[in-house]
Amino acid sequence: MNTLRNYILFLFLAFGVQQSYGQSYRFKTSGFSVLQKNQKGKWGEWSNLDLVNLSVVLDTDKHRIVVYSQEIQLFNILDYIEREENDTDIVYSFICKDNEGRDCKLSIITRKKQDYRKQLYINYDDHIIVYNIFTV
Repeated sequence: MNTLRNYILFLFLAFGVQQSYGQSYRFKTSGFSVLQKNQKGKWGEWSNLDLVNLSVVLDTDKHRIVVYSQEIQLFNILDYIEREENDTDIVYSFICKDNEGRDCKLSIITRKKQDYRKQLYINYDDHIIVYNIFTV
């Protein structure tokens, strides 16, 4: 009986102290711009860059990305796309659903030839939002 109790205690401790391998990444924004499609389905021009200081959190434990704007933007990650890299960019992308249930793709892009500047792109079918971000 004592051996059974020790075995159960061992299992409890083994499973109870398992480490989680997910991480949380924190960013701040410095500005954003929007690109929209017109009524003919053609992309227009990027809006002027508006300065904005917001927090952004990529939480791989909870499988979500949150932009803490006046109205919180919550993106549930449905799929992690394989990292892409070329001569100019490093791209991490995620297939998501926003808090209104709309499908979108988020990408964190590091611009190698622009002093490793980071940007967060939120891509919908009819518009794109880009935030200039930096790690905190």
